[in-house]
Amino acid sequence: MSGQTDLQRILGALEPTLRPETFVFASVKTAFDASDLKPLMRFREAEGDTFILSQAAAVEAGLDYTFACRQITLQVHSSLEAVGLMAAVAGALKDAGIPANVVAGFYHDHIFVPADCAEQALECLKTLSDLRS
Repeated sequence: MSGQTDLQRILGALEPTLRPETFVFASVKTAFDASDLKPLMRFREAEGDTFILSQAAAVEAGLDYTFACRQITLQVHSSLEAVGLMAAVAGALKDAGIPANVVAGFYHDHIFVPADCAEQALECLKTLSDLRS
């Protein structure tokens, strides 16, 4: 199953949902066993491995972290080749003054927004979807 590519259909079916927990971004520069962290994501960069993980797990592991955020998942199954989805989402959030960090999964896109404006971001994305449905 490859997902939806029609931008208007995707936007009309976003169904953004907000996870309750707070997540953070952390970077580890050395070989690190992350099996106990249960990170949402691990991405290798030249400078070190970036983790997105729960704030509680980062504190427990003694990791330095930044960007306390909440995760909004777009429930629509968009294709990894869909054109314009992130531009539309980022534009709507930009217009509301909300920073966003996006991770694309195989089935869904996940947007990490500052924890203190997560509800506002969720409403912004619901409005974007309502305008297209």
